[in-house]
Amino acid sequence: MGFSQIIFSWTAIIPVIVLLYYFFRKKYTDQTVSSTLFWSEIMQETRVSPYLKHLQKNALLYLQLLALLLLVLALMNPYVKKSTIVGAQTIFIVDTSATMLAGKDQSTFDTHKQEMLSLMSELNGRPVTLITTGATPQAVLQRETNTNEIEKAIKNLQVTYETAEINKALDVAQAFVGDTPTSIYVFTDTLNKKQLPMDKDSVKWLVRGAPKDLTNIAITRFAATTDGQVTMALVQLHNDTPDEQKVTLALQNAEGKEVVAESVVVPPNEAITKTFKNLPLTKSMTALIDAKDDYQVDNQQTVLLQTETSKMVVDQSMHQLIQKGFQTVSSGVKIVPSLQVADNLDANVITNQTALLEKMEKPLVLFGRDDAEKMEVKGTISIQSDALFAFSELKDVFVTAIYPGFADYQTIASVGDEPFIQRSPKGDIIVLADIADTDWPLHPSFPLFLWSIEQQLSESVGSLGIFTPNEQRAVALAQGDWSVYSQEDEFQSSITNGMLIAPKQPGIYMVRSNNEEKHFIVQLQAQERVIEQGTSFTLGDIPDNGKEEISKASFVPWLIIIILILLVSEWEVQRRRGFTN
Repeated sequence: MGFSQIIFSWTAIIPVIVLLYYFFRKKYTDQTVSSTLFWSEIMQETRVSPYLKHLQKNALLYLQLLALLLLVLALMNPYVKKSTIVGAQTIFIVDTSATMLAGKDQSTFDTHKQEMLSLMSELNGRPVTLITTGATPQAVLQRETNTNEIEKAIKNLQVTYETAEINKALDVAQAFVGDTPTSIYVFTDTLNKKQLPMDKDSVKWLVRGAPKDLTNIAITRFAATTDGQVTMALVQLHNDTPDEQKVTLALQNAEGKEVVAESVVVPPNEAITKTFKNLPLTKSMTALIDAKDDYQVDNQQTVLLQTETSKMVVDQSMHQLIQKGFQTVSSGVKIVPSLQVADNLDANVITNQTALLEKMEKPLVLFGRDDAEKMEVKGTISIQSDALFAFSELKDVFVTAIYPGFADYQTIASVGDEPFIQRSPKGDIIVLADIADTDWPLHPSFPLFLWSIEQQLSESVGSLGIFTPNEQRAVALAQGDWSVYSQEDEFQSSITNGMLIAPKQPGIYMVRSNNEEKHFIVQLQAQERVIEQGTSFTLGDIPDNGKEEISKASFVPWLIIIILILLVSEWEVQRRRGFTN
């Protein structure tokens, strides 16, 4: 606490003058009255409450002195130091991923919005840049100084359910820094200090994370398949709390009716898998748990089931392990000579003939390439978040040689810095290695990977597959005007030039054109089903900014209110005593 107008301390002499006035004021002569009628009663009251009598007698003096002292304090302008924003500009990086909805009394996202709004009083005209996270970070504000516009932008922020990809947002923020002393606030759930770029001395990082005591029980995996007669489902639950959790796991059909329910005990910090067989046929199935945790979004997951299956054709030149593998996971697989593969336009093809990528109407699977030479490669396999790896992890797979990747295709798995598995805009799956050059078939992930491929290829028959929130993907649709609708038949967006932009909210959606309709699912990525311990810290300083600016919260308005109350009290005391005394 301090005083910004200490020069007015001389006014403290005013209360002293008032006090002296009371000492030297005119005194009345005591007059003895020969009556003892009320003597006993008066003495009794005085003995019982002497301090109260003293206060009543001198109340006016005390009230006047207190009002004068408060007036002196008000003239000296007392203040208290508050947290401060340093630097010439401020950047807010706001995590809008699904995990920001976790929280106890309120979500982490809402808490961060309130903190941003509270920082408005400390800006003092500094420009603000507001960046949201996601696959493509957005600069909502760029060096904005209008406080009203800043507050409006903060209040309009919404969770997009995308994975944060915080490093991309940090790179965008660096572009706005330059050589300007900057305070960068990162509003997220958890962030490793090593992720912050510390190459500039003109930046102060202030990370605001989620609370550290959040708990979560999640549906981390859910898959369902059908043979046209019955349905089989597989559900994986994960408990990241230190206590054993008992939840009810239920499966619902497309109409929302419960088809099975089971009480499940999940050990602390462990995952369990439940399998359900001989379930009734349905177009879609939803898994739900009734967990009482701090994150509700991952307590539900939906999958589509297709009774119509697509014919699968395997090139006879493919390795025997690939042929046998696909025959194991699907009963409708045919082995066809290489020269006849191109004749199966109505089938999903597994081959190494690169030329078929443009000839085939349906997505195909490419194992290796026949138009390029392979090269030696070293390094470990890293994967992106993709439905193909929902049940198959490749971290222990060893690869000695791969083929060159396709420049315009999305890489979903890499060996070192080289592409290993890619996906084309049409939906083709490309494995850039011969099975003989890997030890992949020796791992349990290999048949699971083939099963995931078969599921995705069969989904493309009557649906568009699985999307992540806000994902943009080219889809193969007949000519016409296609639009996206929710299950409640609410319009979401239009499909332009074959490019579908998925809604942000997880769930089942449909694309519709005239009388034709196809479904697809928007599903959270695996990272958004895990709650990590929150982190908050401050890193870096701005030495060139001189002394840190101080935000001062003045007490003067409160002091004026108290003085007014005291003046009213003095008037009431004087009125009761009589103005002539």
